[in-house]
Amino acid sequence: MTVSLIIATYNWPRALDLCLDSVMRQSTMPSEILIADDGSGASTREVVERFAALSPVPLRHIWHEDRGFRAAAIRNRAIAASQSDYVILVDGDMILQRDFIRDHLGFAKKGYYVSGSRGMISAARTQELLDGNHPGHALSAWSKGISCRGNAMRNPFAARLYRTLAPEHNPRSCNMGIWRDDLIRVNGFDEGFEGWGFEDTELGLRLRNSGIRQRRIKFQGIAFHLYHGKAARDNCKINERRYLESLRAHRTRCEKGLDSHLAETAPDTLPSKH
Repeated sequence: MTVSLIIATYNWPRALDLCLDSVMRQSTMPSEILIADDGSGASTREVVERFAALSPVPLRHIWHEDRGFRAAAIRNRAIAASQSDYVILVDGDMILQRDFIRDHLGFAKKGYYVSGSRGMISAARTQELLDGNHPGHALSAWSKGISCRGNAMRNPFAARLYRTLAPEHNPRSCNMGIWRDDLIRVNGFDEGFEGWGFEDTELGLRLRNSGIRQRRIKFQGIAFHLYHGKAARDNCKINERRYLESLRAHRTRCEKGLDSHLAETAPDTLPSKH
C-alpha cells in the first residue's frame, strides 16, 4: 500500500517549516509528499525547495494563483497529482506526532475513510515554537500550552476501543485519510466552496451517500494545531446553503471537482531527492 501525504498551506512559511520538520521525523514515511499551495509567495517556495532537497521521498509543490480562499480546488489539484493508493490530508499549520502516518495506515480499511482531530496549541506556546525556542517534535498531550488534550493523548488500545464505539462526526480536512479511488468516485472536493467552511463536511456527506463509512481515529493519529486568528467567515452562509443542498439532494458526486484536474500535469513540480 502506498500513501500520499497532502499538506495544504497558504502564506505561513514558518508554520510549514515546523510541519515539514515533523514529517521528516515520522517513524513511517509516506510514499510521497505534496504541498497543496493556495497561492503563496516566494518564501513558501523556499521552504518547500529546502525540504525537497532533504526528503527521503518525493516532495512536490502543487501551486495555483492566489484568487482568494480556494482550499477545495488546490486540494483537488494535489489529489489529482498524487500517485498513491491512499491519501492523507493535513494542514500546513499542524505538527504531527512521530507515529502519525503509521497510525493512519493502521486505520485504513477498504470501504471506509478515516477522520481525526487535533490538539490545540496556545498563542504563547505557538510563538515559542515559531521563534525556535521549543522543539515541535517534543510536544505531547501534557506539554505546557496544549488544550483539547484528549485529542493529543496516544493510546493504541483506547484507539481500537473508541473506533468501535464512536459515532460519526463531521470530518475535518486537517486530519483525514481516504482511498484515492473513493475520492475519484465522489469527484473530490466541491470547488463551488470558496472561503472558509463546510467543504470537508460536504465531502464526508458524499462519501457516506456513496456507501463509504467513517472510521474515527482518536488516541492515535495525533497532531497539534498552531494557534492563529480565525479565518474570515464571509462566505460561510453561502457554503452552508451549498452543503444543505447536497444533503437534500443526497448527492454522491459534485459537478465541479477532481475530474477537471485528473488529466492535467501538476502545475508546479519540484525535483526531489529520491
